[in-house]
Amino acid sequence: MSELEALKKVLPKASRGLEIGVGTGRFASALRITMGIDPSYAMMELAIERGVNVRRGAGEDLPFFENTFDYAAIIITLCFVKDPVKVLKEAGRVLKKHGKLIIGIIDKDSFLGKFYQRKKSIFYKHAKFFSVKELVNLLKAAGFSRFTHYQTVFYLPEKINSIEKSKRGFGEGGFVVTAGEKK
Repeated sequence: MSELEALKKVLPKASRGLEIGVGTGRFASALRITMGIDPSYAMMELAIERGVNVRRGAGEDLPFFENTFDYAAIIITLCFVKDPVKVLKEAGRVLKKHGKLIIGIIDKDSFLGKFYQRKKSIFYKHAKFFSVKELVNLLKAAGFSRFTHYQTVFYLPEKINSIEKSKRGFGEGGFVVTAGEKK
């Protein structure tokens, strides 16, 4: 999966991580993120089957102490939360000093973001996509700095036959990974 390739570019090695909005655990399992949080019991069960330790909860009120994790990941989740800044601030609260927050989004300004907004797919019908610039502004408001971006998914998913290489930056790929550091 091309998204994993991009996420791995910014993922710290041998660190304690958390995925906020872990869902089925597909990303956490593949990236060896051992802790996840999700509000849905049904999703939690699937994540547990994939070997992820999961707690029930929401990103706006994380059930963890301050300075607990080396990094946190929010992958295809921010577009579904009611208060993105609150989620980002909560992520910052549970991160250690200089901890890394890794966000995976479908870029609103990309061909893929425009396609999903136009198509109104069942999965994304309630999503509010962000552009990378909007995301960076949200991250700054939540106390993050020193941003790195990788992009992938350069074609519609049904046209992709193999894992696409990710490349630095944004503006071409439909899926963008942005990593920021807690101040």
